[in-house]
Amino acid sequence: MIRTVSTTPYNDQKPGTSGLRKKVPAFQQPNYVENFVQSVFDALEGFAGKTLVVGGDGRFYNREVIQKVIAMAVASGYGRVVVGQGGILSTPAASNLIRKRKAFGGIILSASHNPGGPREDFGIKYNAENGGPAPEKLTDAIFARSKAITSYKIADIGPVDLDKLGTFEVGGMKVEVVDPVADYAELMESLFDFDALRALFKSGFRMAFDAMHAVTGPYAKEILERRLGAAEGTARNFVPLEDFGGHHPDPNLVHAKDLYDEMMGPNAPDFGAASDGDGDRNLIIGRGIFITPSDSLAMLAANAHLAPGYKAGLKGIARSMPTSGAADRVAEKLGIGMYETPTGWKFFGNLLDAGMATICGEESAGTGSDHVREKDGLWAVLLWLNILAARGESAKDIAAKHWATYGRNYYSRHDYEEVETDRANALVDGLRARLASLPGTSVQGMEIASADDFAYNDPVDGSVSKNQGIRILFEGGSRVVFRLSGTGTSGATLRVYIERFEPDPARHGLDTQAALADLIQAAEDIAGIRGHTGRDKPSVIT
Repeated sequence: MIRTVSTTPYNDQKPGTSGLRKKVPAFQQPNYVENFVQSVFDALEGFAGKTLVVGGDGRFYNREVIQKVIAMAVASGYGRVVVGQGGILSTPAASNLIRKRKAFGGIILSASHNPGGPREDFGIKYNAENGGPAPEKLTDAIFARSKAITSYKIADIGPVDLDKLGTFEVGGMKVEVVDPVADYAELMESLFDFDALRALFKSGFRMAFDAMHAVTGPYAKEILERRLGAAEGTARNFVPLEDFGGHHPDPNLVHAKDLYDEMMGPNAPDFGAASDGDGDRNLIIGRGIFITPSDSLAMLAANAHLAPGYKAGLKGIARSMPTSGAADRVAEKLGIGMYETPTGWKFFGNLLDAGMATICGEESAGTGSDHVREKDGLWAVLLWLNILAARGESAKDIAAKHWATYGRNYYSRHDYEEVETDRANALVDGLRARLASLPGTSVQGMEIASADDFAYNDPVDGSVSKNQGIRILFEGGSRVVFRLSGTGTSGATLRVYIERFEPDPARHGLDTQAALADLIQAAEDIAGIRGHTGRDKPSVIT
């Protein structure tokens, strides 16, 4: 039986950079999930009888929401729901399934790298038929509908068994429970030289992969250990837990400090890596060296032709505006297009679909290619392994040679988390008001060449996205960027990005924070971070 249930709108269901994210208790409010899911369906047209992919990262409340989505999909007229066994699907695996099955779209349940648990974070996002996050036009329509919704439709079908593989009928709609790893692993095998990787591990190559008790665990266990022959124990913390074991599943130097310390130690493995809550981010650490996400993007792009899936070369490279300019010089040397977009993977979708870019990356540890329409943590790890196998060199040697060829971009991000929203907005508004007067002035002995609020003109569809981050550019190529993040669930996160280009190989071995010290102080002098936030130091430095 299909019921129409009366409801009242919530005014806070605006999707952010990648979907709607709130604390679990917010989603547990009466009809909160149902309102948002119905708003998604109401904003779409033409899905009757079509396929919907559903899955999530296994965090607390994942299973309950999947049951609601399936029941509402029945009521809305979908023909089939494809769901990962146990409700599990990494974000890149979900993107792949949408594309492989030619599904109408998908609903992914995750708050990405944010903590999980009864009082922690949850998220819902819609991905379109290309497998990528919904474009702004659609998320705006979803938000508008959520503010006007008066009812939703749901089928009384009882609980669906998410743990049993197979296809069965529920309320006239087919539900297919699939192995969440199989299709993704097959895709990876088509892109990378698995024979070379097997030989690499057989030679004694040692690796440590921290899945952070998040969704990538089953994927890493299957691919690294079972298919490639890495030693048992290579994939650590590989069982997804609803609260990620009480840890923060963000693969950075703060939350993966144990891995970093091990990789800097005397008996370090040859290679270390980690992924986040939903499997779309990566951390890359060679023995004795941390590779920043910005550098990783550049090095992957420069060497991608060594992997079978990219042997024909790259069509172009895209990066988010806050990501360092390291990849720009790779694109210039390769003679291919370079695209600077706002933060958010959805901005890469048009470039990938149009065949203008092959590899994309964000400084926030997201890297991917045109194989799916999401960033992909394990993909980046496998491409690194393919490059290591092909070159027969360590990550540290590859980095040193890359910097000697292209120069080094010293780069760091300082996050001030859960700042009072009014205070954070006041800081940004104050900066915007001063943009016109900053060029030509000096700070910490450095002259400001230009200052603006980044706007993006999409070269494919002509759309314009404004107010995407404040850029302060200095003579000589250094810069500081200020941006409020759209991925948090409480307060505001102020991100400050600091970058200096160093062409001299003799100066490529400096400590990053020391190399950026004058720019860090310049950021404080320009924005008054302490005064606005009340913080003496960042919450996280990466």
